Amino acid sequence: MTQVRAEEFQPMAEINTTPLIDLMLVLLVMFIIIVPSATHKVPVDLPTGPGAIEPPVHRLDLDAAGRVYWDGAPIAPEALGGRLAAFAADPAEPVLHMNADSETRYERFDQTLAEVSRAGITRLGFVNNGRFASAIDRR
Repeated sequence: MTQVRAEEFQPMAEINTTPLIDLMLVLLVMFIIIVPSATHKVPVDLPTGPGAIEPPVHRLDLDAAGRVYWDGAPIAPEALGGRLAAFAADPAEPVLHMNADSETRYERFDQTLAEVSRAGITRLGFVNNGRFASAIDRR
């Protein structure tokens, strides 16, 4: 066994700065990632006050035979395109709610939806779809 003499060990007068630099770099990366997401803002136009006007809502229904109803009144399939064009041109930005009977043929529903799309209507909602979700859950 070799013996080490005590005079060979001298206290170090320097500080090992490598761990401090590593810590500084980790903190810097964390700040670079966190600060932009904390200061990011998304502008949202919300209605102001209690006098905010609700957009008008119209309803388009399809029954089991494929007949079309606009706000409960039957209309001819040929008149639907004109009604949808006038709807899309309304400056009040109305909302269209579409409801199809569960027995309606999908082809008829698809044709109607294509007419809605061609008219340029972007505010569309489907109503009474709960019965279809329960049918999928039973499978």
